Amino acid sequence: MFKKLLIANRGEIALRIHRACKEMGIETVAVHSTADENSMVVRLADESVCIGPPSAKDSYLNIPAILTAAAITGAEAIHPGYGFLSENAEFARMVEEHGFAFIGPKPEHIESMGDKVVAKETVAALGLPVVPGSEGALQSVEDAIKTAEEFGLPVIIKAASGGGGKGMKVVHDMKDVAEQYSTARSEAKANFGDDTVYMEKFLQKPRHIEIQVFGDGEGNGIHLGERDCSIQRRHQKVVEEGPSPVLTEELRDYIGGISADVVQKMGYRGAGTFEFLYEDGKFYFMEMNTRIQVEHPVTEMITGIDLVSEQIRVAAGLGLSINKEKIRLRGHAIEVRVNAENPKTFAPSPGKITEYHAPGGMGVRMDSAIYKGYSIPPYYDSMVGKLIVHGRNREECLRRLKRAIDETVIEGIQTTLPLHQWILSEPEFISGDYTIHWLEKKLAEMENN
Repeated sequence: MFKKLLIANRGEIALRIHRACKEMGIETVAVHSTADENSMVVRLADESVCIGPPSAKDSYLNIPAILTAAAITGAEAIHPGYGFLSENAEFARMVEEHGFAFIGPKPEHIESMGDKVVAKETVAALGLPVVPGSEGALQSVEDAIKTAEEFGLPVIIKAASGGGGKGMKVVHDMKDVAEQYSTARSEAKANFGDDTVYMEKFLQKPRHIEIQVFGDGEGNGIHLGERDCSIQRRHQKVVEEGPSPVLTEELRDYIGGISADVVQKMGYRGAGTFEFLYEDGKFYFMEMNTRIQVEHPVTEMITGIDLVSEQIRVAAGLGLSINKEKIRLRGHAIEVRVNAENPKTFAPSPGKITEYHAPGGMGVRMDSAIYKGYSIPPYYDSMVGKLIVHGRNREECLRRLKRAIDETVIEGIQTTLPLHQWILSEPEFISGDYTIHWLEKKLAEMENN
């Protein structure tokens, strides 16, 4: 096992990794920008290294600085968390070339799954169902029009290297195909440096179901059930829960089984997530995330398995500590993302935390790196924490989550906690009868009334 690990991230995920390391007897190195010098992980880590100014490109995306920090501190491994460099194949490759262990998949898998066109072709060949769409990337406006005519409207144009809703355009009218194709390419180029786009049939009322998978890199792979991430705004997840309110055990075994089979065939190493759209009893692969997910605590709560510790074990060559016979899903878990935003306008709300009290009690977990007196910097993602609760069933889980939100005190900034209390009071959410379009439609209705 590693003696010292460098955490190449910030915020709550950096603290989450630090905690896993300490429980495994591993020393930690926290890297940070000048804006994060007072962060909780810097305070708690065994060592810390400043790697640049506030701008992410000069700090958390600064590969030479991170590798230098690992070298001078004697770290043996680097964990990238999520976001930033976590799905950068070149970074993973350079980490290994410089003699460090990369806590994540093999570089070639990050690379192939990072291009959504290649990813779709790869998993389809290995047995996963995919959304009907273009054969590879769209080559021209004419190609886009022809493909839209072939599959019928509505369709969605997506950036091959994209994520987070950027470079993604839904087309409902043939006269808009050319314009949306050009817009999607421009956004893809601006955000990802790659203007490659492709087209898929746009499903009208899907759920967003993702399967947590794990591989040891030697051909062994498992799945740990699903998470339902259908409560979204602008293609960004807002609430996640598991198990899904709409999947039967038979459907779970089916999609989980073929996902685990693909992991085995790929020889995949570490944690990964297959994301699907689910509609009318059918699954359609969207993408694979080759990293730990923001919503991984949902799976941890219903399985009792520490996914970050498992990542580190696999990277150290110790293999999986679990097998499919030992995995049992127990009860229900829901996670809400707590963002430093106005709960109605979603405008960012950075600033100093003047009062903070985390909720507690049975089945309640608050993953956050904030504390009283801490100043939320304006340079990074607005998420400041995740509140996760577990119950014996979904009904108990909903009651517990409402109570936990009521207990939470975060003053000095605005947060999205009031939004979550409203969501929890809506009949469609309570019944589990919602799709990926539900939240945006409800917000639009409220704005127009």
